[in-house]
Amino acid sequence: MSEHILEIKNLSHKYGKKWAIKDISFDIQTNGVLGLLGSNGAGKSTTINILCGVISATKGKVFINGMDAKRNQLETKKQIGFLPQKAPLYPDLTVDEYLNHCARFRLIPKREIRDAIARVKNLCNLNDYSNTLLRNLSGGYQQRVGIAQAIVHNPKLIVLDEPTNGLDPVQILQVRELIKEIAKDKAVLLSTHILSEVQATCDRIIMIEGGDMVFSGGIKEFNDYTKPRFLTIGLDLSLTDFDLSELEVPGVEKVFVDKDKIRVETSDTNEVSKRIVEKSVEKKWGLNEIFIERNSLNDVFAELSKSKKEKVQ
Repeated sequence: MSEHILEIKNLSHKYGKKWAIKDISFDIQTNGVLGLLGSNGAGKSTTINILCGVISATKGKVFINGMDAKRNQLETKKQIGFLPQKAPLYPDLTVDEYLNHCARFRLIPKREIRDAIARVKNLCNLNDYSNTLLRNLSGGYQQRVGIAQAIVHNPKLIVLDEPTNGLDPVQILQVRELIKEIAKDKAVLLSTHILSEVQATCDRIIMIEGGDMVFSGGIKEFNDYTKPRFLTIGLDLSLTDFDLSELEVPGVEKVFVDKDKIRVETSDTNEVSKRIVEKSVEKKWGLNEIFIERNSLNDVFAELSKSKKEKVQ
């Protein structure tokens, strides 16, 4: 048995004359959550479709549990559970009927189906909804059923494509906790374009942009690239009466006005925010708000792409 459940080596794929992904390589160990992060059209879905056996790569190799996925399609697909962006639900079936259908589709022996369904219902907190029609479930519970069908055959690798898309904040938190629970003894590949999703859920991150892999590493290393650089400040004073040069405390790199707010650029937002608060009290500016702006996904892509180009040069 391989120490990695998934190994992707030099994967590339072309649609017509355009490369969707180019020379992508990464691996996943036997448990934990790996985030596949990228904007829409970055190449995430192509990567997922290849590793799940939906399409064949133009170049490169995929190994599932040490087996070549192209040469051992049936055996490797048994090792994978997949939840696409839109869960493949049949709304007129009950939860039990649907999971029974999925279990049979996954070739689980008939004598083992009842236990398999009981296991995933318990894990996904669906025990109270066994006889509920899928159409009558909330979005969050429909997504739980979608995850349940992906793991009913007890696969080693779970692939989740935008699993919290369209859910409300409470449902998002619940699904995140479910993913973490599953990842205790399974490998999870989580594909998303939401920056906060990978930061809240993943142990490691792969970032793809324009078909290129621009980052591969741990969450701590990733967070170093996503450190915010801007503070937004609100004052009781009229900005026309305020001398912006007074905000040039140690650590401030740039000060400018954005509509009715002041924005400060700095490489150390925590320290500079403290200094500004202290100076505001001293000068009686009437500081009514100060907060650290979160980086957008585009900001992170720009920073990582810049870093990659500098390493190449």
